[in-house]
Amino acid sequence: SFDRPEWIKIMAFFKKNRGYVDNIYFIKWDRFSRNVAEAYITINNLKKLGVEPQAIEQPLDFEIPESKIMLAVYLAAPEVDNDRRALNVFHGIRRAKKEGRSVGGKLKGYKNIRDTNNKPIRIPEGGKQEELVRKSFAEYATGLYNIEELRRKMNNEGLNFSRCAFYRMLRNKAYIGKVLVAAYKDEAAYWADGVHEALIDNTTFYTVQDILENKKKNFPNKIQTVRDEF
Repeated sequence: SFDRPEWIKIMAFFKKNRGYVDNIYFIKWDRFSRNVAEAYITINNLKKLGVEPQAIEQPLDFEIPESKIMLAVYLAAPEVDNDRRALNVFHGIRRAKKEGRSVGGKLKGYKNIRDTNNKPIRIPEGGKQEELVRKSFAEYATGLYNIEELRRKMNNEGLNFSRCAFYRMLRNKAYIGKVLVAAYKDEAAYWADGVHEALIDNTTFYTVQDILENKKKNFPNKIQTVRDEF
């Protein structure tokens, strides 16, 4: 991306001092950009300002038409390398999830560490947050609270969840030891058995799901008389 603070300053300088600068130098073309489309647009914008970009270790003579072929190679190779790295990371994460290993962000009530093989694993936090997560599921399973009432109660005790995040927590099968493997190509999404310890037992978790899906009675809040005529 060329949306970088120092590059924006450089372009502003070129525009303000049109004709003052002839060349801008960098070591290699992959230091200039790893995005072919953005690179061509920026090169065109530089030329409009009378500035020629040049790589010190990969110089090109833009007066020679064939140099455009080498420019395409120099710009495309880094982008291909980036795409390959990203694809390798994607498949690595997907493989880890299929093996039941949790990768990615921290889950409330857990902490992320690495095992003896330096692979990422998720273990119970063992403190206040774990206790409040367990309490949230247990109390919602009683049917005595609606989501917002319980969320506020838990937040006051230190859980700190937004409305949507609290709902997602109650729905998250990671708390019963599962790992979500997202859909990819012809493979549908599914929950794999995780290697991490469950915080919530299946009975409590699925009782909560039944209440969320209105399969069980969720008792209303206690009535508070505000005005006698109501």
